[in-house]
Amino acid sequence: MAEDDSDQRLGETIRMMRQRAGLSIQEVAKTTGLSTGMISQVERALATPSVRTLRLLSIALGVPISYFFEDHEPVSPVRYIVRKNDRRLLRLTASGVVKEALTPAEKGEIEFYELTLNPGGSSGTDFVRHSGEKAGYVLAGRLRLWLDHEAHVLEPGDSFRFPSTVPHMFDNPTQQVARVIWVTTLG
Repeated sequence: MAEDDSDQRLGETIRMMRQRAGLSIQEVAKTTGLSTGMISQVERALATPSVRTLRLLSIALGVPISYFFEDHEPVSPVRYIVRKNDRRLLRLTASGVVKEALTPAEKGEIEFYELTLNPGGSSGTDFVRHSGEKAGYVLAGRLRLWLDHEAHVLEPGDSFRFPSTVPHMFDNPTQQVARVIWVTTLG
């Protein structure tokens, strides 16, 4: 992995952990003693944090420092449960989407995720289609869901379900972070 990719992944992981904890950059800055500018630069991969900075961030976010470097396999011995801090990060894309698995790693018929879309984040520029169904619920922000080349803007509290054979893609056309519960059947 290139250094820029590593910095991007690390920054997005830190941002996701901060947002999951419900903390603003200002709150993390106050807890760590780091400047808001430094935290913002690390999250946007404009600065590479020192080990000291990572240690302070890990304390503020309530995770071990190794969390920023490891693949996150669940540590819980319970195979049907996923604890908040044991979620698998399935995709961190340059397109501004963080995808966290809410279902255990064991294969099943349903996959369940929490998507965090940064401003301008998207599933890509191409419509996709495949077997199964998709459904979701918008927790925060706005999601623009394109179904068969028609745009639908969904707000918090809105939900959807459609056959995955319908050409689809999604994006966040706003300047606010969007969070969506996303369900996929594998049928």
